Amino acid sequence: MGLERLAEQLSLRRRGRRPLAVPGCSRPPSLTPADFNYGADEYDAEGNEEPKALPEGSETMPYIDESPTMSPQLSARGQESGDGVSPTPTDGLGTGRDAGKGLEMRKLVLSGFLASEEIYINQLEALLLPMKPLKATATTSQPVLTLQQIETIFYKIQDIYEIHKEFYDSLCPKVQQWDSNVTMGHLFQKLASQLGVYKAFVDNYKIALETAEKCSQSNYQFQKISEELKVKGPKDSKESHTSVTMEGWVLSSCSPVPVSFQDLLKHTPADHPDYPLLQDALRISQNFLSSINEDIDPRRTAVTTPKGETRQLVKDGFLVELSEGSRKLRHVFLFTDVLLCAKLKKTAVGKHQQYDCKWYVPLADLVFPSPEESEHCPQVHVIPDHELEDMKMKISAIKSEVQKEKANKGQSRAIERLKKKMFENEFWLLLNSPAIPFRIHNRNGKSYLFLLSSDYERSEWREAIQRLQKKDLQAFVLSSVELQVLTGSCFKLRTVHNIPVTSNKDDDESPGLYGFLHVIVHSAKGFKQSANLYCTLEVDSFGYFVSKAKTRVFRDTTEPQWNEEFEIELEGSQSLRILCYEKCYDKTKLNKDNNEIVDKIMGKGQIQLDPQAVQTKNWHMDVIEMNGIKVEFSMKFTSRDMSLKRTPSKKQTGVFGVKISIVTKRERSKVPYIVRQCIEEVEKRGIEEVGIYRISGVATDIQALKAVFDANNKDILVMLSDMDINAIAGTLKLYFRELPEPLLTDRLYPAFMEGIALSDPAAKENCMMHLLRSLPDPNLITFLFLLEHLKRVAEKEPINKMSLHNLATVFGPTLLRPSEGESKAHLTLASDIWSHDVMAQVQVLLYYLQHPPISFTELKRNTLYFSTDV
Repeated sequence: MGLERLAEQLSLRRRGRRPLAVPGCSRPPSLTPADFNYGADEYDAEGNEEPKALPEGSETMPYIDESPTMSPQLSARGQESGDGVSPTPTDGLGTGRDAGKGLEMRKLVLSGFLASEEIYINQLEALLLPMKPLKATATTSQPVLTLQQIETIFYKIQDIYEIHKEFYDSLCPKVQQWDSNVTMGHLFQKLASQLGVYKAFVDNYKIALETAEKCSQSNYQFQKISEELKVKGPKDSKESHTSVTMEGWVLSSCSPVPVSFQDLLKHTPADHPDYPLLQDALRISQNFLSSINEDIDPRRTAVTTPKGETRQLVKDGFLVELSEGSRKLRHVFLFTDVLLCAKLKKTAVGKHQQYDCKWYVPLADLVFPSPEESEHCPQVHVIPDHELEDMKMKISAIKSEVQKEKANKGQSRAIERLKKKMFENEFWLLLNSPAIPFRIHNRNGKSYLFLLSSDYERSEWREAIQRLQKKDLQAFVLSSVELQVLTGSCFKLRTVHNIPVTSNKDDDESPGLYGFLHVIVHSAKGFKQSANLYCTLEVDSFGYFVSKAKTRVFRDTTEPQWNEEFEIELEGSQSLRILCYEKCYDKTKLNKDNNEIVDKIMGKGQIQLDPQAVQTKNWHMDVIEMNGIKVEFSMKFTSRDMSLKRTPSKKQTGVFGVKISIVTKRERSKVPYIVRQCIEEVEKRGIEEVGIYRISGVATDIQALKAVFDANNKDILVMLSDMDINAIAGTLKLYFRELPEPLLTDRLYPAFMEGIALSDPAAKENCMMHLLRSLPDPNLITFLFLLEHLKRVAEKEPINKMSLHNLATVFGPTLLRPSEGESKAHLTLASDIWSHDVMAQVQVLLYYLQHPPISFTELKRNTLYFSTDV
């Protein structure tokens, strides 16, 4: 039946058929594991090292698209010369004859591309032809199909047609009026960025398939339309006059035209403006294709039970389980009718590795307990933030050492030891960071508790289970043989092979972005009824996702207009997630557990943070589609060095970017007015705010406050009283960050770094107190004023979750990081944001925060003749 065609096209079967081809993308082969790779196979669930083995038949099954995806003109040429399509793009062409030849080949590739696109667009037009009369009859007394059925069967086809038509119309004149210098890479980049439409189509595939089948069986008119539809392929094609049913045509036509970005990139000179754009388009399309094939490939995800039934793996991944009071890393497998929790067995070298089943729950017996029903579940023990931050610093310090060893061509054994230590620390962080509870309950009695770092991830698991539970599932008990077969299949079926830590990345993989991502969440559309709506932003950090920002709640609306800007710190981040929630105000549903999220997720989406797209001075606007909802946002990226860079002071007016001595002299005050007012407001109504000084304030609010303070506006106090408290906290941090030199001064910075490193407590005390006495009076008085405030904030740690260590982490670099001229000697790799300097800056502030109260008068009275040359 024609309905099977899409499944065949979208899957890579054992007999060698190719997976879904996407414009500009052939499937890249799986990378060979590096010689050094601490993956899940080498560690047990508690992080103990397993003996390495090369199990029989346990080799990975790479998704390789072996068929060439060249343009028609190049296919024959490639076969004659013996040149295949390179699985990865070349480094580009040189200059001279090679470049000239390459540009000619480039024109041939583009011509073939246009020919393929034209055929594809014609096919889509033919498909859309019966859709229009079907829609016209839907509103009559005798409809062939209902509007809902039409929408389901033809879902996203109009969008796909418009994308390709716009692309074709833009590309065609550029190719026909050929000029080797003309740029068209942006067209391919745009095409690649719209691949989410195909994801939406694939997600709808099963529903569309079932709907089309039912309509054909129950409606003679639709069946006739389906049978009459002819699919005409390209000339000379063996399939040029193949009859296909409507269902098969609808579902197979949306498998995009196979065109190779690799060929185009291969024949584009490296210095051509199109080259980086095509590289980016290739990367996006490969990532997309990878996710699609992993989602829908049945060959690798099915196991036959002893009874001859097929049980398919739907999802798997590493989760932290709270078991018997301690955290255990588990590999969780979701099959079509059962959830299985497992860990790798310890095996001797040379033995086949296997999973050990810890427990399983048939989906027919699985329920999600509500927060109020979860009291019998163990409470979540949250690791103090300062311990997590300490570990991040250790990991980054080791990363820095690894980079130095590589740069100095150090011994491989030394590098391997460092990498192993880094993996152990990252594993600890992965195990101890998650705090969001994900509870599973078996109707027959037992409950299980997982801890996740991301509400997005929790929602993914919950939704995947609930989708499967819509089917007619029966309760069952697995026999020991059935359980053995199922658990034994997990090793080969798994799609997630390595623990998600950065030390498992290959050297040539992107290290991610380090710095600050500025995001403006503009608005959202597509809600069917009014609700109280807000968004949260998540980014990945150290191998897992964390929530970084939250918009205000927009009440009782279907089209919220937030227009809120956030500054999000990135730590090797590669993805941004946006979740849209409906706020729950029902107090009966709120849980005592602070980490329990009871608000309803209305939609969620994720985008890759492309360094080329975001590392510009201009804002990059984008849209995330989620369950029919569209969220509009803009973003731009600033490297950490640029964002914290201090510049010489040229301003004499205002307060931001002006020397503190000038401001206090002008104001005739000991502490700048902006510091006093912000601290007063935080202590009045923000000292119990969860995450105060850590949670980002809305950037537009912060800029508004900055302008008011700079202008010395009379309405400052009124504005402060009405402003969100996180914006006020953000304004205070921004003031210190924009000082032309740090509060603790450039001159004393080296001495602070050396003083904090002293091991003798008495020597350290004398040195650190002497350094304070050496500060100019305005700097010292302001520092002591801020110090006492931060201590008062930390006293509320049980409520606001901000410890002395957390506050030192937030303010340390801001108060100590030297200005541009002084910092050149301290620069490190961009990826090393938790460098030794940053660690020391945090430790300096933490030392003073943990010190008994320091009096300005006592400091000045107790003068010691101690050299600053420590």
